Amino acid sequence: MDPNSGHPRRWAILGVLVFSLLAVVLDNTILNVAMKTIADKTAGLGATQSELEWAINSYTLVFAGLLFTFGVIGDRTGRKRMLFIGMALFGLASLASAYSQDPMQLILARAAMGIGGAAIMPATLAIISNVFPPSERGKAIGVWAGGVGLAVAIGPITGGLLIEHFWWGSVFLVNVPIVVIGMILIATIVPESKDPMPSKLDPVGVVLSIIGLVAIVYGIIRGGFLGTVASAEVLVPTLAGVAVLGVFVWWERRIDHPVFDVRNFSNVRFSSAIGMMGIVFFAMMGGMFFLTFYLQVVLGFSALQAGALMIPFAAAQLIFAPLSQRVNERFGAKLSATVSMIVVTAALTSYAFLDQNTPVVLIEVIFFVQGAAMANIMPPATTAIMEALPREKAGVGSAMSNTVRQVAGALGVAVLGSVLSSSYRGAMEPALAGLPADVQHSAGESIMATMSVVEGLGERGQALVKPAFTAFIDGMHVTALVSALIALIGVAVVAKWMPGKPQPVQQVAEKEPAVV
Repeated sequence: MDPNSGHPRRWAILGVLVFSLLAVVLDNTILNVAMKTIADKTAGLGATQSELEWAINSYTLVFAGLLFTFGVIGDRTGRKRMLFIGMALFGLASLASAYSQDPMQLILARAAMGIGGAAIMPATLAIISNVFPPSERGKAIGVWAGGVGLAVAIGPITGGLLIEHFWWGSVFLVNVPIVVIGMILIATIVPESKDPMPSKLDPVGVVLSIIGLVAIVYGIIRGGFLGTVASAEVLVPTLAGVAVLGVFVWWERRIDHPVFDVRNFSNVRFSSAIGMMGIVFFAMMGGMFFLTFYLQVVLGFSALQAGALMIPFAAAQLIFAPLSQRVNERFGAKLSATVSMIVVTAALTSYAFLDQNTPVVLIEVIFFVQGAAMANIMPPATTAIMEALPREKAGVGSAMSNTVRQVAGALGVAVLGSVLSSSYRGAMEPALAGLPADVQHSAGESIMATMSVVEGLGERGQALVKPAFTAFIDGMHVTALVSALIALIGVAVVAKWMPGKPQPVQQVAEKEPAVV
């Protein structure tokens, strides 16, 4: 295969990879719709709030912790093989999740799904980098990103439809046919590729990366659950994880066969793209967190309707992500990314002006504009990360990209969720003053908790609805402004360090990876 012309079936391969990724991305959003049903003692498993949290977080914890490791293993042993194994494990774990008999079984099955997802995600981007020539790689990653955006939006809609017509396990069972078809297509269409000259194994680096990432993500998850980042339960594992990753960096600089060459961070294109991606996902995921409650609780939309309202965001991704390379080539990465980051910042700022009377059409326009801006940030950033590393290390680059997205997104939910929770709790104290102490504490945790107390109190509880909506909207405004401020930092990072318009690319011979 000529590295400057790419694989002859590269576009068909891209279609298979996007389809294979569908189950993983769907699962990240589809479960939220089923949580209420899973908590029901009759229709579901009778899971407690803590068990529901871990049903979500067991996946995130394992997924984020193993992304980097599986990217490295895929480069060494074969990306197609890793993708196929990941799909098989994901399908089997989905089947186990669907037929779980109690919450603990569901939590363990979800953790197994995280292992499969961590094997799938880096392999898809690594294979794209392998089969597409440099001239088409940005466009291909744009199509990949557009497919991810579409899956994110159709997840809640699909989940809502399944819950309305079938039992809760159907939200996991839907993955099985996708996995089976994906495995058949992978076996028949996708070529094998791997690092033709892998360095010696670095088991110490691999173990340090897993321990560090798992500890950090666990601390972040605890922060989101407790509604604060100041607790020892949050700070101890997070700081321990940071310390372990510090040891990882020291170790990787010391040995001659690092699992990841940390000197890549001296490449300004690589480090600025990583920084931009982290900042964007921190702000965006934190924003999506409060928008879910705003749409469903304050505006009164069902889970299915709230999912449908996200279609403009996905549509913009689908339309503009494949075109992002063209924009990048014409205006340069610095200008296009800076303008896009400014638009994202403006969209996040606009959430500080939403209230109970905001027209739905205006919300939809904001979603579309934000989606279009995101579509011109993520594909070029991902392309920059992938192209900063040698093609034979594509799995490591893909894993690094996805790890940053996962950790930053989880951190955004935890930190901005904590800001929202703190603001809401403070504003609700006067309204809850007449209730028993234990009820005051539980009702003040979140707007969902308040609404649960309102239902239990009957007519007496209706007096809490208006102050709860006011407290939530005020808290949402504060949180939106904080997320916009974070995005503004991203504007500064991009404007300062992102390289400008590239010079015409000369055809440079690349070392050809082993392709079977």
